[in-house]
Amino acid sequence: MQLTAAHRRPTHRRKALIVRATLLHQAGDVRVADVADPKIQRPTDAVVRIVLGCICGSDLWPYKSQPVTDTPRQMGHEFIGVVEETGTEVRDLKAGDVVVAPFTYSDGTCESCREGLQTSCEHGGPWGVGGVDGGQGQATRVPYADGTLVKLPVGEDSELLPDLLTLSDVLCTGYHAARTAGVRAGETVTVIGDGAVGLSAVIAAKLLGAERIVLMGRHTARTDLGREFGATDVVAARGEEGVAAVRELTGGRGAHRVLECVGLKDALVQAAGVVRDGGTISRVGAPQYAEVPLAFPEFLRNITLTGGVAPARAYIGELMPHILDGRIRPGRVFDRTVPLEQVAEGYRLMNDREALKVIVRP
Repeated sequence: MQLTAAHRRPTHRRKALIVRATLLHQAGDVRVADVADPKIQRPTDAVVRIVLGCICGSDLWPYKSQPVTDTPRQMGHEFIGVVEETGTEVRDLKAGDVVVAPFTYSDGTCESCREGLQTSCEHGGPWGVGGVDGGQGQATRVPYADGTLVKLPVGEDSELLPDLLTLSDVLCTGYHAARTAGVRAGETVTVIGDGAVGLSAVIAAKLLGAERIVLMGRHTARTDLGREFGATDVVAARGEEGVAAVRELTGGRGAHRVLECVGLKDALVQAAGVVRDGGTISRVGAPQYAEVPLAFPEFLRNITLTGGVAPARAYIGELMPHILDGRIRPGRVFDRTVPLEQVAEGYRLMNDREALKVIVRP
């Protein structure tokens, strides 16, 4: 679609015609390169200068497996930025607004969006594909800006930006696990996985009133942070030994709710082992398996399996006040920061388990 004056609102923009962005060429080959300066293409678009981005655990799956390609993908789906320009049909945002973007864009008006399931938006999609820019770069075009972006009541230099950045994905994903599992006050919850999503699930379970939160993970620095977030117990063992440990902690019955935040088959098998009869497993780890390993024995136990990809856009408004009033500080999951030009090192640090979650500063 050719850009016309009717599609854009003139604003003061940076002078650069070329911006830098993160591109994945093949497994293990992440580069920062020049890309075209994002421009308004449709009247519902906005152009956002990125202030803060980060690397997600799910970015590591293509980082480990992407075949060589002549059309490298722009990476990144979590960012905070400043609106620089808007199309003529954007009503809720203006130049200068500080905004956070959920990890998919959505129109905000279709039936799925109205039901709070923006990840199933009829016109939405993921960042970095189909001609849409990624979030690990200097700037990005945001389709359906009003439906996608959420204005933040802080400046671009706020010390809360790392906490607010978790609203793009990990905090909302952990919260989705707890919400879909139906966590209620007084219950016992087991969280499987001590990555950023698992630690966010601990925060979410505590927000929803869980009395006992068992975190299953074996990285001491991470599980220590999990305790500070609200975990009452930590189980480092895996497999049958880990299941036995959780059973012992829960008087042999298991947990009311289990939040599976890994995405591997063994983690789901472990979840089935630690959930009590009549309990619920919510899986939010991107599944790296084709078949769900739950069969007749689990059927007889009346186990509910739920979860899925988190509609982060639906939760941002609900979770943001807890960050603004200081009740939660989810930004503590970020333990490294790299400049954009060193983003490849950020990927290496996370892939080699030397970092929990890495901030990328353009």
